Amino acid sequence: MRIAISSRSGCGNTTVTRLLSEKLGYPMINFTFRQMAEERKMDFWDFCRLAETDYDIDRELDRRQVEMAMAVPDCVLGSRLAIWMLRDADLKVYLTASAETRAKRILKREGGTFEERYNQTVQRDSHDSARYMKIYGIDNTSAEETADLVIATDERSPEEIVEIIAAEVRRRKEGVLA
Repeated sequence: MRIAISSRSGCGNTTVTRLLSEKLGYPMINFTFRQMAEERKMDFWDFCRLAETDYDIDRELDRRQVEMAMAVPDCVLGSRLAIWMLRDADLKVYLTASAETRAKRILKREGGTFEERYNQTVQRDSHDSARYMKIYGIDNTSAEETADLVIATDERSPEEIVEIIAAEVRRRKEGVLA
């Protein structure tokens, strides 16, 4: 079973993807802009600015992720556009959270001030959404038509979110076996 999980920055995508892959025993695929920036020995924010004009960066990232996911029979793919890019995913999950919640999570992970992280989060959302629309015609702010599950993460722990997804995986597997 291939599971695709998408969200905007700070919704818990990486944590949920990791925990779900551990719970199910599936490989985790979570190749990110941060990793690409490291490969190119670039500062993350400089790399993000470069991606604003070099759309081949997004195309390469998305291509590599899909190739990794299709190379294995079972996996959990977590990325901003996983539910749109991994068209053959057996389960597509979209995580949501308010900008305030996401900024608090990013602040906890990366430090700084709340105001800095909030402004960066809102700005990154805007830039990412505009870029995805230009490159692919994808509106990553609305996933109701694409996702099988949409989960608000503001008031849920990563473990609670994983349980919701795992229950749906079990339900789908039982339906296949019945």
